[in-house]
Amino acid sequence: METINDFEVWDKRFLPYVLGNVRLEKLCGGMRWAEGPAWFADGEHVIWSDIPNNRMMRWIEGAGVHVWRAPANNSNGNTRDREGRLVTRSEEHTSELQSRFGISYAVFCLKK
Repeated sequence: METINDFEVWDKRFLPYVLGNVRLEKLCGGMRWAEGPAWFADGEHVIWSDIPNNRMMRWIEGAGVHVWRAPANNSNGNTRDREGRLVTRSEEHTSELQSRFGISYAVFCLKK
């Protein structure tokens, strides 16, 4: 993991939000476009989408980064519902699909 100490601020209006005692850590590289990180404090991991590579990635403290789900139906947004389950938006054959992953990470279609 790479620690980044310098911030490159493109818009000066952002400067008040940069804290001097905060460090950024680069968890993973090699992705052209990643988005939708969802933090699971109870499992100490974060899941995000690697859209061009059609996969979802997971970082676990002490274990690093690995592919969590592939193919991932071009998932591009992740969040958690009120019960702590992962909710993911993806595109499947040009139609939108919203999925929910239960405790066992079984996939449930919410909207198509």
